[in-house]
Amino acid sequence: MRTSTRWDFTLGHPLGTGGQWAIPWGFENNVVAYNKAYFDQRGITKLPDRLDNFIQLAVDLTDRSANRYGISTRGSKSWATIHPGFMTQYTREGAVDYKFNGSELVAEMDSDKAIEFTKKWIEMQHKAGPTSWTTYDYPNATGDLGDGKAMMVFDADSATYPKNKPGASKEAGNLGWYAGPAGPDGNYKTNLWTWSWAMSANSRNKLPAWLFIQWATGKESMNKAVEGGTYADPVRKSVFDTTFKRVAANQYGYLEAFETVIGESKIQFTPQKKFFDTTQNWAVALQDIYGGDDAASRLRSLAKTNTSKVNL
Repeated sequence: MRTSTRWDFTLGHPLGTGGQWAIPWGFENNVVAYNKAYFDQRGITKLPDRLDNFIQLAVDLTDRSANRYGISTRGSKSWATIHPGFMTQYTREGAVDYKFNGSELVAEMDSDKAIEFTKKWIEMQHKAGPTSWTTYDYPNATGDLGDGKAMMVFDADSATYPKNKPGASKEAGNLGWYAGPAGPDGNYKTNLWTWSWAMSANSRNKLPAWLFIQWATGKESMNKAVEGGTYADPVRKSVFDTTFKRVAANQYGYLEAFETVIGESKIQFTPQKKFFDTTQNWAVALQDIYGGDDAASRLRSLAKTNTSKVNL
């Protein structure tokens, strides 16, 4: 977690170099939440461990006439569309966002692996995703899971977790979690999101700010937050191994999914200063491909644009 909030701002250098710019507070793994009650009703006991099987299951679960579809993911014209399920499975399939050639970053969104995966991801949206996918952010995706419309969601574990609380949604108590499909080589590389505390170097009250950060990230306050059930995965192992495991014990598959991916969870993006701009460009390209653009040519255009931007 501390590695994810450190960088020396040198092009080509990985996270974990440089100063500690923030203190991690909570985090999310991107895994699959699903409607376990419906899966049980259908007799689905084996969850797909490869992408092609996962897509086929999503298609099989889709019945537009019954207002039911197989898989919900983010699809809006935002950088946030890339970082959860898409970036996780993109990485598992062996693709990367950039490579450093010794002098500059080169965008790799148009590599063979990236193109192949993107085609499958977009096909999955057409055949088994929400009909208004291009407007979807995480509240829409997780909301459809809670309403019983989406049978699976590939997004942050702590974004779907609240939907299973008693009275929180129509499907409360019916949800389960699993790691999602592994990569072709069996890897479970997972993109994570870190919630952190930081303070401005221009603060005139550095000591109170630092004391507050210590309190907010301390064991006592973190345990209290976890007990209240309003918290992401806690960054303190002592809190996770005690309070969180007890609180999450009745959430079917949650802890198992966590343990499956945590060894390969990290920020999978290459650190670079134009992240928000270039990653939004990526989301726009996905929408264009969804709308009918040729995947290979559109991704080549994206890679050319992003290579230019990150090296300015």
